[in-house]
Amino acid sequence: MVAVTYHVARPQRISQPARIGRLLAWLALLIGVLCALAALLAGPAYRVEVLSLNVALQAVRWAGTVAVAGAAAALLATLLLLGRSARPRWRHRALLALAINSAVVAGPLYLYYRLQTLPRIHDITTDTANPPSFDAVIPLRQRARNPVEYVPATAAEQRAGYPDIAPLRLPIAPAVAFDHAERAARAMGWEIVAAAANKLRVEATDTTPLFGFKDDIVVRITQQGDFSVVDVRSLSRVGGSDFGTNARRVRAYLKRVSDRALAQP
Repeated sequence: MVAVTYHVARPQRISQPARIGRLLAWLALLIGVLCALAALLAGPAYRVEVLSLNVALQAVRWAGTVAVAGAAAALLATLLLLGRSARPRWRHRALLALAINSAVVAGPLYLYYRLQTLPRIHDITTDTANPPSFDAVIPLRQRARNPVEYVPATAAEQRAGYPDIAPLRLPIAPAVAFDHAERAARAMGWEIVAAAANKLRVEATDTTPLFGFKDDIVVRITQQGDFSVVDVRSLSRVGGSDFGTNARRVRAYLKRVSDRALAQP
């Protein structure tokens, strides 16, 4: 009679570093989710006037700061879970926490970088010598922190930071240019406040997606010889620096008008 020996596999013992890594992964994931919610909900909370602007911005700033600690905890957890006794799902959890916290940190860091590298202005125009003036949007700016009067010192800062912002010259009649300008403004998703064909002017308001900041735009068309000159001015209602938003808006708008004009036979 042959004796059969059965070997019962013992569960692999979890090392102390793996236990600590598992706890850190959970903690980092919790921090990441909470910070992400704080950063994402700050803007909508400001839009519905649950939070003031200062509180909403502080929430984003603190979310990014705390997320740095969350990212560090997630990175340490990942290193501790490299051992054989750590289960793969624990490492996946740590990597997910690292990704979430890093994404939360990236937002404020990107804004800080733009704040340091771009001019701290909130008024962009293609004509710094004779900028288009606002008219129809003035009643809408009663609570605006930034005045509509153009500050001459802004011109030098704009030329240094955005030397490419310039008037658009089109070899078409002013009336045709106005039609393209108005259609392009509507295609940009702006709220048209006034469109006066007889004055060759368009005034509109654009709303940023997250915080719902209101920026006002005026488009002016003049004739110079055989050309129509399209000038644009984009002005934020709040904020000392626009982080380049107005410049990007002006560039995108002028390109859209140019593309429309060139597409016409």
